[in-house]
Parts: sequence; structure tokens; C-alpha cells
Amino acid sequence: VQLQASGGGLVQAGGSLRLSCAVSVLTVSAYHMGWFRQAPGKEREFVAGIRPLLRITSYVDSVKGRFTISSDNAKNMVYLQMNSLKPEGTAVYYCAADSTNVATPHYWGQGTQVTVSS
Repeated sequence: VQLQASGGGLVQAGGSLRLSCAVSVLTVSAYHMGWFRQAPGKEREFVAGIRPLLRITSYVDSVKGRFTISSDNAKNMVYLQMNSLKPEGTAVYYCAADSTNVATPHYWGQGTQVTVSS
């Protein structure tokens, strides 16, 4: 199983980025997919999750209304559209998957760095 995250970079506060997660072996539509992030000196935290078949999404309160998680089941991809980024959003963002509960994912990607400058 491979989860390949991409799309990170440096952006000014208020800007946008779109993260992508290319998934191989497991089928996105059959799993609970999610994005997590880990800021310097902090623990990894859940950011957003999606159950593609049911189109059910969930978000941490701090990103609600600004971030959108989505999936392309045909391409086996998961995305995280991040708008109105804030400096506290600076972190390594990870794509993750689990068969039953994305809050405790079994599979992790390698992470992509997002840096938001003030």
C-alpha cells in the first residue's frame, strides 16, 4: 500500500494550496481516508476525513469552512483544498487510510510540507 502526498509548498497567509494523495493497492472508495498534520514541536493531529462511498466528511474545528476534503474514486485520489491559510497551518501534512476508522489510520503517506508565511 502506498499513499503519495504532494502539493505542499510555501504560501502567504490568506492564500490557498491543494494537496493531493495518490493511492495504490487499496481502493479509496472502500476505505476511510483522511489528512493529518504535524506542526513543529506538536503532536500529529487529525485535519479532515472522508468516506468516499457515502460522501461523508469531517473536519477539525479549526479548519471548518476553509478546508475541503474530496476524492476521485476513478483516479484513486484524495485531495485537500486549503483556503484562507493561516501561519498556524504550517506543518507536514499526511495522507492516511483505514478500513474502519480514519481517526486511527493503519496506513500513512510520507507527508508534504506546507509553510504559511505571515
